[in-house]
Amino acid sequence: MTSIRTTPPRLAALIPARSGSKRVRDKNIKTLAGHPLIAYAICAARASGVCDSVIVSTDCQYYAEIARYYGAETPFLRPAALSGDKSPDIDWIRHVLQWLDQQGRPHECFSILRPTSPCRKPETIGRAWKQFLAQEGVDSLRAVEPCAQHPGKMWVVNGARMHPLMPMCGENVAPYHSTQYAALPRIYVQNASLEIAWSRIALENGVIAGEVITPFLTQDDEGLDINSPDDWQLLEVMLAEGSASLPKIDREPFTAEADIYATEKQSWAI
Repeated sequence: MTSIRTTPPRLAALIPARSGSKRVRDKNIKTLAGHPLIAYAICAARASGVCDSVIVSTDCQYYAEIARYYGAETPFLRPAALSGDKSPDIDWIRHVLQWLDQQGRPHECFSILRPTSPCRKPETIGRAWKQFLAQEGVDSLRAVEPCAQHPGKMWVVNGARMHPLMPMCGENVAPYHSTQYAALPRIYVQNASLEIAWSRIALENGVIAGEVITPFLTQDDEGLDINSPDDWQLLEVMLAEGSASLPKIDREPFTAEADIYATEKQSWAI
């Protein structure tokens, strides 16, 4: 007789916070509206009410100290082999999930909450989790939003020649690049707001998304992503104007001696 599960699967919120960001220096702990950037991901996960664990994976002890202050677990420092700027996400994700299993704390699902999407709210996470659980047969959920620039108007350049990124519509039909925007198919692009997947997809198949993916459409500022100084400045303007907002932080701002971090950062990072 097949048993029917009466409780939801356990969800681990996994927050990556590698040190050494190049485009925005120390981006993950840079102060935004009084708190380090990573605080918003941690506090949103904690306040969502759906995350059984909130774990920060970082390669720096100082980052770990900040994460613990805001209520996340930092049970280890990420190994150097998993901390390069080209290291694939699946490596550190498997590292965390395997550690949880070894500790007798298996989580059937995980969600990636990147600090670079600070306007993600607790309600965002809760809405995504509800959608994920309602979808039968999916491997994962991924946040997306409509494309600002349609790929039907994009080209691949090879020397003195080029060809359209998207193929033509068909015989006797105008190619996408010569079609009015309103007549083009709706295309979505992923953003950094969140991803949710079954842990077995990562542990057994070695991938994050799997093959069957359900789209989670972010709303308003939920999908804003900070990847450059311009992005940071734009978000500050939007916050000042009220066109964007941040999740609430339930404690006073973290304080520490900045010069201590500057001098000891290299010895703390693995």
